[in-house]
Amino acid sequence: MKFYIKHEAKKYLRVHMDQASMTGREADILQYYLQSQPQVIQAKVYERTADATIAYAGDRADLIRILRKFRYEQTSVPEVFLENSGRDLNREYKKKLVQKVLCRIGSCLFLPDSIRSVFIGIKSLKYIYKGVRTLMKGRLEVEVLDATAIGVSVWRGNFKTAGSIMFLLGIGELLEQWTHKKSVGDLARSMSLQVENVWLKKEEQEVLVSASEIEVGDEIVIHMGNVIPFDGEVSFGEAMINQASFTGEPQPVKKEAGDYVYAGTVLEEGELTIRVKETGSSTRYEKIVSMIEESEKLKSGLESKAEHLADKLVPYTFLGTGLTWLLTRNVTKAITVLMVDFSCALKLAMPIAVLSAIREASLNHITVKGGKYLEAAAEALTVVFDKTGTLTKARPSLNRVISFCEEEPDELLRIAACLEEHFPHSMAKAVVKGAMDRGLEHEEMHSKVEYIVAHGISSYIGDKKVVIGSYHFVFEDEGCTIDPAYQERFDNLPIEYSHLYLAMEHKLLAVICIEDPLREEAAAVIHSLRRTGIDKIVMMTGDSERTAAAIARQIGVDEYYSEVLPEDKAHFIKEERKAGRKVIMIGDGINDSPALSAADVGIAISDGAEIAREIADITISSDDLYELVTLRRLSTGLMKRIRKNYKAIVGINTALILLGVGGMLQPAAAALFHNTSTLAIALKSTQNLL
Repeated sequence: MKFYIKHEAKKYLRVHMDQASMTGREADILQYYLQSQPQVIQAKVYERTADATIAYAGDRADLIRILRKFRYEQTSVPEVFLENSGRDLNREYKKKLVQKVLCRIGSCLFLPDSIRSVFIGIKSLKYIYKGVRTLMKGRLEVEVLDATAIGVSVWRGNFKTAGSIMFLLGIGELLEQWTHKKSVGDLARSMSLQVENVWLKKEEQEVLVSASEIEVGDEIVIHMGNVIPFDGEVSFGEAMINQASFTGEPQPVKKEAGDYVYAGTVLEEGELTIRVKETGSSTRYEKIVSMIEESEKLKSGLESKAEHLADKLVPYTFLGTGLTWLLTRNVTKAITVLMVDFSCALKLAMPIAVLSAIREASLNHITVKGGKYLEAAAEALTVVFDKTGTLTKARPSLNRVISFCEEEPDELLRIAACLEEHFPHSMAKAVVKGAMDRGLEHEEMHSKVEYIVAHGISSYIGDKKVVIGSYHFVFEDEGCTIDPAYQERFDNLPIEYSHLYLAMEHKLLAVICIEDPLREEAAAVIHSLRRTGIDKIVMMTGDSERTAAAIARQIGVDEYYSEVLPEDKAHFIKEERKAGRKVIMIGDGINDSPALSAADVGIAISDGAEIAREIADITISSDDLYELVTLRRLSTGLMKRIRKNYKAIVGINTALILLGVGGMLQPAAAALFHNTSTLAIALKSTQNLL
């Protein structure tokens, strides 16, 4: 598409699209297109001027090529993005803001003083009613302060001051609502854009299809460790469902035939066949909005402290007002103290700062479920890494299949892929992809599969038991043996690969070698985390001692533990917390979920198991460990901003009170400066931290 560069700076462009006008839908399509490009750090589209501002990384020529390739009709955008883009919300609040300002100017210019006084008196009743109602509930809060200030001004016949106070309060309320709804909407939209594949039940077969193909009435099969993508009714099976993301209840709930299940909940144990009742993407969006609204209750300690302080300061404001009147016998000076309260600013700026940080995290592919997790991430001293899929590549790959029987490697791989495709683990995905790359297709040949967490998979082909998994599971738990003719081959397995063992009827059939190389950035990220204040970095893995020791030396962790089980990880974290240290746990698998739950902050990485992403407090969808450093910088930046806001609010408002008591500020001017400074601090808090 044609465009013109209007302005350019280092790694920044402002472009004008070559079109007469731009609709809101077109602006959303361009916004989504730009945001989905890996080179684009941040983009904003202005439909009124058909402009777009773009901050980018990498080569300028690549960005120009991306813009030239753009076509509205060729860009596929999830409907949830278009339905909930936030442009309508912005338009609505801009209109309300303009109307309020115009009404204020019009009333001051054209209404006679007598009529305007009556109008202000009637309008004041709403604020006085709110204050009285709050007082009757036994609470001395900011509504009581506002009601007192407005009521005293009206009682003294100072309608101009009362009108100014109500106008500024109205503007503040509008901006607060606008900022809050926009922050929640931006975050919810980023969380609801996850495209999922599901197992569709067709006759007696399960077929993997895109979630967008599912219609109401279809039956889908949900395996252990997966998120339920749609609302529906259980038609077959029995399972334990984790509903914590929507109900807040940590204990899983049993679901069986006839029960209703909800999109976004996680199947922890068992298997269900669900008849889909709702498929609309907006349903998922609305539930995520509810979840975020709930998550705001997970306030950081500093945020909660500021809000508690805000409520505690209200009585002191009244005390200051009374003392000012007693000492000066000047009602105007006393009312000036009422105009300036600390609680309003504290209650507005702090939540906006946290919501803004969560929104900024989402722009960096980081989803945070509450402010307290950002505070914990800032204060953590210990970081625990799972190895597979976290410190190693998120997408391990199949290297070779070594046969320990008369069957060909491709046939053995076909059996392994048939079993592994049901489970969301990076090693399982490597097997399935390896089979696909070799063109190995299959029909389901086995009976129901059973997944043993951190061990492997067990099933039957005909009447023969087949297992695939770790050495411990196949040889120690299942008692499988190796044909003596192949013992030398087994003794010389390549040690540079991770191994999966496939056995049938207690005889080893194959060893599947998986390449699981370290991420290139792993050592640098660990070094960078230390520079942010982390003083203990631990690696935990199910691998052998020899493999674990080699990796630990290579990346430079402080401690490592090999051949660990899920409960071992959780136990280590609990011991660290008992010692008074806050702990971050980073993992990607089903077997990491106990440790993710036990940590102060559980972080799920990349495209790991859905149960890990759902249970985790923070999810990083980018395939880049440097986002951990970004998260740490964001969280420490947020804590600094909250402390800075606190100091600014206390300093500015104390100065305004002193100026009012000294007779240098009238009540209306004090209210103006107070509300202006509050809004300035709140708007400053919406700016990016990084």
